[in-house]
Amino acid sequence: MRILEQSDLPHYTYKDYVHWDGRWELLDGIAYAMTPAPSIDHQRISQKIARLLEEALENCEACVALLPVDWKITEDTIVQPDNLVVCYQPSGRYLSKAPGLIFEVLSPSTRSKDENIKFRLYQAEGVLYYCLVDPDEKVIKIFRLNDGQYIKRADATTKTFQFDLAKCLLNFDCSRVWD
Repeated sequence: MRILEQSDLPHYTYKDYVHWDGRWELLDGIAYAMTPAPSIDHQRISQKIARLLEEALENCEACVALLPVDWKITEDTIVQPDNLVVCYQPSGRYLSKAPGLIFEVLSPSTRSKDENIKFRLYQAEGVLYYCLVDPDEKVIKIFRLNDGQYIKRADATTKTFQFDLAKCLLNFDCSRVWD
């Protein structure tokens, strides 16, 4: 027997979101707590990705690597990708345009959301590359947007992958994520 109907659930917006303590994401008005804090392994992997992105973008004046920052897609959808690259100079409190490249480090509490909800969301919003980083399998599943659909380009473990972000080519050594 179903107790709650969809109309019984609260529908949050950015106006609500900015007043909350802690880390949250908002997907179609539904609040997702980003707690507990990511594991040490998750943080180490994300930190390595950040360093590798910074190194790879050293000579690119158009693109910037970022750690979790709010990307306000609509009034009721705000996400915080683990690692991302934007090919413009961001300003303000949040991003309002799609990043060119997103890495999400999978964890037991976020795996389903990252592999399903965010996959469809990033695809619909035109994120050129979406990378699912699986610490258990030590693989980075790299998807590229092609005619509005993500196509898997690689299951990268030890090779260097070249991301073509139009404004720059980013060579990313996947093997260094697992060092």
